[in-house]
Amino acid sequence: MTIHGLNKLTLLDFPGHMACTIFTGYCNMRCPFCHNAPLVLFPETQPELSQTEFFDFLERRRGLLEGVCVSGGEPTLAPDLLPFLEKIKSLGFLVKLDTNGTNPSLLREAVAGELLDYIAMDIKSSPSHYAKAAGISDFCADSVIESADFLMGAGIPYEFRTTVVRGLHDAKIFETIGEWLDGARAYYLQAFRPGKNLISNFLGVKEEFSIFSQDELNTFLALLTPHFGMVGLRGSD
Repeated sequence: MTIHGLNKLTLLDFPGHMACTIFTGYCNMRCPFCHNAPLVLFPETQPELSQTEFFDFLERRRGLLEGVCVSGGEPTLAPDLLPFLEKIKSLGFLVKLDTNGTNPSLLREAVAGELLDYIAMDIKSSPSHYAKAAGISDFCADSVIESADFLMGAGIPYEFRTTVVRGLHDAKIFETIGEWLDGARAYYLQAFRPGKNLISNFLGVKEEFSIFSQDELNTFLALLTPHFGMVGLRGSD
């Protein structure tokens, strides 16, 4: 398990808990709006934190921190993710996993092994528009659909979330997402923020992506509200 970053304290990443966040490298998507291009495209150039250093840090934070958020990149690509989670749990910490949902079998195994306490799964778009939002022309959303279906019946706290980007999303897409994930526990919209480390900048994507206004975001929220136990907006002005 290669760790490419550590946020030593977050009050936001793990709902209801004081936590730290670690970042793994690589991803099997190329979402043009992703702001972690170096971590996704060439993580070998990024600083590394050894597992020994990380677990020494956790030992020192026992009784202070409650949980660990495992983010990326896409953490489920790491072949040793499950034993890594087991070790975190053995120290008494809660674990939250951020994932794009492309590895439903690993999610099932981790939940069955009681290695996860919260899962945040990215929903890039409605199924028929997934390829463009994921930046993979032939992307098939079947694995994502399977993971979403699993989480909705797994009995573990979870949320779905979508980064909202002008050029990739519109009202019809959110109507479709609401129908697809109807009855889910929680769904959050995350406001897109431009930046120099967007994957689109590194891959030479020609399309323009920009932010929606607050009123437009509120319109999307209104479309989604009837379908979810909880809806919310993060990162807006």
